[in-house]
Amino acid sequence: MLLNILMLVAGLAVLVWSADKFVYGAAAFARNLGLPPMLIGLTIVAMGSSAPEMFVAATASMDGMRDTAVGNVLGSNVANITLILGLTAMIGAIAVSSQTLKREIPMMLAATALAGYFLHDGLLTRTEGWVLMGAFLLLMLYLIWHALTNKDPDPLAAEADEEIPKDVPTSKALIWLVVGIVLLPLSADWMVDGAVGIAKYYGLSDLVIGLTIIAVGTSLPELAACVASALKKEDDLAIGNIVGSNMFNILAVLALPGIIAPGVVDAQAVSRDLYMVMATSIALALFVLLSGKDRELKRWHGGLFLVIFIGYQYVLFQAH
Repeated sequence: MLLNILMLVAGLAVLVWSADKFVYGAAAFARNLGLPPMLIGLTIVAMGSSAPEMFVAATASMDGMRDTAVGNVLGSNVANITLILGLTAMIGAIAVSSQTLKREIPMMLAATALAGYFLHDGLLTRTEGWVLMGAFLLLMLYLIWHALTNKDPDPLAAEADEEIPKDVPTSKALIWLVVGIVLLPLSADWMVDGAVGIAKYYGLSDLVIGLTIIAVGTSLPELAACVASALKKEDDLAIGNIVGSNMFNILAVLALPGIIAPGVVDAQAVSRDLYMVMATSIALALFVLLSGKDRELKRWHGGLFLVIFIGYQYVLFQAH
């Protein structure tokens, strides 16, 4: 049991560290190539913060643990909104002024609805997996096109520019990029193996271990990014990290178990956890879009999200 805990903790620590180095190297390399900051922020930084979920989902799927992979996606999206935005909003109200986010939040809802449609029958097929991946690629192409053609000033662009490493030699950027690529799959494997051992010891299902320990663990990069953004008063970047991560999770990461290990999904994921993802996503949209001229997540919104997160974790562990 101690070995499993050590594998989980070590895997998580290396996973988070290597994801950070991967984003650092990739973003610095992209800047050196002359790519616009907004483009780098929408692609490399957004996808990089979801790299832990992607590698854990791929590893679990290859090990035949489809429910852990699905649980990781659903649990991460719930944790991103309720735990991470909840804590971030408690630090201070998060104002949303970016036009990008007012467009991306409905996109996040549409992506969640598409995933919900595919999962509602309790089956995730390979075709559905490829459709989700195709939808993700089309979404990325649209966002890239819009970022390159839109000339209106956007606060998210300025905030993204501040976060991208400057004056990093290309050789150093490539080294960190390679380090991240090598360590991400290795650490994901350690984390999944450790989590499986713990789950078996306590009698937890593959789904619950994905929804809880793994989901919260793989969301740590988003937590660090959002808290840092809030403390710097980069509000749009804080919400942008979460909306981008949730879209990436629900389309690209959920596609992996469908492509690698298609089949029946735990009924609880459909009857309980999928609805939780939809409810929290809709709540975020309503709080932001219906908050009047302020367009912000207030402290009481954050407090409510945290209460929901704690209640959800309690329900998950009580069920087992």
